[in-house]
Amino acid sequence: MLPLHTSLRGLRCFCVAAECLSFKETAQKLFLTPSAVSHQIKQLEENLQQQLFIRQTRSITLTETGMRFYQQITPLMLQLTETVNNFNNAHTMHEVSISMPEFFASELFVPQLVGWSNEYPNINLKLETVKTRAKQTANTDLSIVLSGSRQDPDKSYDLFPLNYVPACNPALFNRLEHKGFSALLEVPLIMHQARPYAWHQWAESVGLDHFKPKQIIQLDSMFSVARAAEQGLGIALIPLPISKSWFENNQLISLFEQSLTSHDRYYLINHNNVTKPEVQLLIDWVVARFHF
Repeated sequence: MLPLHTSLRGLRCFCVAAECLSFKETAQKLFLTPSAVSHQIKQLEENLQQQLFIRQTRSITLTETGMRFYQQITPLMLQLTETVNNFNNAHTMHEVSISMPEFFASELFVPQLVGWSNEYPNINLKLETVKTRAKQTANTDLSIVLSGSRQDPDKSYDLFPLNYVPACNPALFNRLEHKGFSALLEVPLIMHQARPYAWHQWAESVGLDHFKPKQIIQLDSMFSVARAAEQGLGIALIPLPISKSWFENNQLISLFEQSLTSHDRYYLINHNNVTKPEVQLLIDWVVARFHF
């Protein structure tokens, strides 16, 4: 049995020296001095009580015992190195960054993060939110974007389309539900400023001629649009399915069945030329949950 005090450094020195048959070259590979290599191997020979090398003036050669020892110890050293590397990799923390619209983050992404830490304890997640399409960034590994045009299929994943429905809070619904389209003339209409013609497009799609709303209120975030409608400020065009929870929780009620079909779709964009394993894990995670 190998003595417990046998140095792993000595074993490593021996394996390298047995391969290159030169203490000088061994020292260069291990960033040691030749005398340090010689000392390590001498200690190993003393521990084993066996001569492993025949030392000559300008060269060394393995003894028969040294050759047998090399053949048996090499696979063990390789296995030890692989085991240590595996454990190091398992505990190495990785980071993946992703950007997305604020509303997507609050309504879908963040609520689904429960369990991420347990499933991927060695992946730190960095989330950046953007308020408008103009501020969408490529400075992260991934981005979730809302776009009216198709994205590069080699770098993107199609998630789901958006439709917009007129909605208001329950109190306003009870007041307006029997008034039909004339309800649109009694209260302000709320919309996202990125879609300034959305209400007119909706009116055209349902056949409303000479559409002249009482008042239009434009807000710069979809959360503000939904919150304004929830507070009774007016009727808002609310995107589905991303706002589903607002309707399920009875914060908003659809005032009309007719919705505005848009070309807007959410896409997941990969900004990396070479996808790291931890980035691919997040891609798979997002697609599995948000590809409707």
